[in-house]
Amino acid sequence: MTNIAKTVRDIALEQPTSIRVFERLGIDYCCGGRKPLGEACSERNLQFDDVLSALDSAAQSATPAGTDWAQASLRQLVAHIVATHHEYVRSELPRLAMLAEKVVNRHGDTQAHLPVLKNVLAQLDEELIHHLGKEEHILFPYITKLEEAQASGGAVPHGCFGTVAHPIEMMTSEHDAAGQMLAQIEQLTSNFTTPEGACPTYLAFYTGLKEFEQDLHQHIHLENNILFPRAIALEDATLPVEQLY
Repeated sequence: MTNIAKTVRDIALEQPTSIRVFERLGIDYCCGGRKPLGEACSERNLQFDDVLSALDSAAQSATPAGTDWAQASLRQLVAHIVATHHEYVRSELPRLAMLAEKVVNRHGDTQAHLPVLKNVLAQLDEELIHHLGKEEHILFPYITKLEEAQASGGAVPHGCFGTVAHPIEMMTSEHDAAGQMLAQIEQLTSNFTTPEGACPTYLAFYTGLKEFEQDLHQHIHLENNILFPRAIALEDATLPVEQLY
């Protein structure tokens, strides 16, 4: 039963159909998902009962669920994140940068927010690509090896970072920074609203930005709310107490 005190994060975990509702209403379920639903509604000037009704409708009209990532192996979850979300970031950011360049060249002299938007997007690109590399080359291999060690009873992998909580804390902080840049992009674009009579390139740019935001929210949700807590719990159950520092 959803109540005003339940966090947005917990609702997203328990009811995956809620994610589309949160996206539509602009409720942050990933970086800011630890807020109670009531507080999140107040921040967006939404009526709590209306949000509850939307959540109930989404649950009742849900199609059969896909993979339950909270129950899948960590190796499967990591593979899904890399193949689906990391690859999307790598393919979509260059396309958005190209569209940004075209829109700024055409409209930047009359719409001062566009050059700023282009710069924020470039900063997001630089930071995210570096972030993905750290996950794929350091954190994710350690998590999958830790899971293998527990399953086989083999040697626990050695991490150069002590406990896995340390890199996870860094990755979570970088997720927060990405979330702040997405919020800035949303503000600069007036919630991805193009001006009247916008050309097809302008429309494609804003549509792409909105889709990118939605994918990154789902991406961060899988890591912050499912992968990272499970990895920490697995390490706690696998390593001797004296090795956890």
